[in-house]
Amino acid sequence: MIRDWLRAFLPAPMNASPVERLRGCCGALVGLLLTGLICSRLAGAEVAHPMLIAPLGASAVLLFAVPASPLAQPWSILGGNIVSALIGVTCAQWIPDPMLAAPLAGALAIGAMFALRCLHPPGGAIALTAVLGGPAVTAAGYHFILAPVALNSVLLMLAAIAFNNATRRSYPHRQQAIQGNPHHTADRNPTRRLGVQAEDLDAVLRRHGEVLDVSRDDLDSLLRQAEMHAYQRRFGEITCAEIMSRDVIEVQYGTPLAAAWLLLRRHDIRAMPVVDPAGRVIGMVSDVDFMRSADLDAYDTLGARFRHAIRRVTTMHAERPEVVGQIMQRAVRPVDETMPVAELVPLMADAGRRHVPVVDSHRRLSGIITQSDLIAALYRGSLIAEDAKDSMAA
Repeated sequence: MIRDWLRAFLPAPMNASPVERLRGCCGALVGLLLTGLICSRLAGAEVAHPMLIAPLGASAVLLFAVPASPLAQPWSILGGNIVSALIGVTCAQWIPDPMLAAPLAGALAIGAMFALRCLHPPGGAIALTAVLGGPAVTAAGYHFILAPVALNSVLLMLAAIAFNNATRRSYPHRQQAIQGNPHHTADRNPTRRLGVQAEDLDAVLRRHGEVLDVSRDDLDSLLRQAEMHAYQRRFGEITCAEIMSRDVIEVQYGTPLAAAWLLLRRHDIRAMPVVDPAGRVIGMVSDVDFMRSADLDAYDTLGARFRHAIRRVTTMHAERPEVVGQIMQRAVRPVDETMPVAELVPLMADAGRRHVPVVDSHRRLSGIITQSDLIAALYRGSLIAEDAKDSMAA
């Protein structure tokens, strides 16, 4: 029992890569240096030292080492530091005993940051600094809130935005967007109909009742990735190359529409890759594209009807589409032969892609995967997994 209790004091393993650790150090160096230089220049030549407050070092740890944390977002640093400074100065002005003013300022700052949803740990240190910072801070009074607290916070935040985005880390941290239903119905995406639901996660977080240094959407994303990793481990590394159709019916940009439509009907397929002379995928053409070219789309809204009318007027004397390249879908993302088929599940189930071209290491077309191919692969994979489980049990 005592050993387990003592083991809780040991630090947890760090998952951050050496590059991430170096990036955090360099970001803090750049951010604090620029903030100090700019504040000193604004303060004038009579100030010999950088106009930095000590709690800003803790803010730098959050903004550059863990920029995805909810505690490190712009509203957290600005709102948390400024409201804490306001509370600290007020306590110092109204309560003459520092031994009472300091803890009260820290407690009230935490309560205010909770209420304003700008929890930022360095804010507690700023509240104490406003009370215990010495004669210079006390003499500054409420001016301490504007300079150096607000000025330091704004400059460090701007430095974090510039540095993190320049080094390919999104800041402010964007939440993972949940892809909408491609059919525009109220149903959840197929991959979200089983397993842990958003409501389950919300219920557990409410029951947990504590502050987590990770956003709810990031937690949901990590959970989905863990499920995908477990799925791959269970079914093995079945790759796209193993399940794809290799005898692909393909067309080129200049293939006449009549010839392409004949290929679709002859082979009873719904889509074909469009390739360039080197065999690289440049698009996809489907039966839906042929219907669009025949002007069979419905124009329900007034804006859609107006745009359709303008398009008809401007193209009245233009030539109608004659080749595949004029109607094909250009925004096509092929997948690599080595991609595990488990990664195709959200791509084809949630994003609504029915046909996915597969390319080799030279980015040339080597096959195509349809939804039926994926279903057969997952079914076969489940049988293999069950056989392996039975063998181990025997």
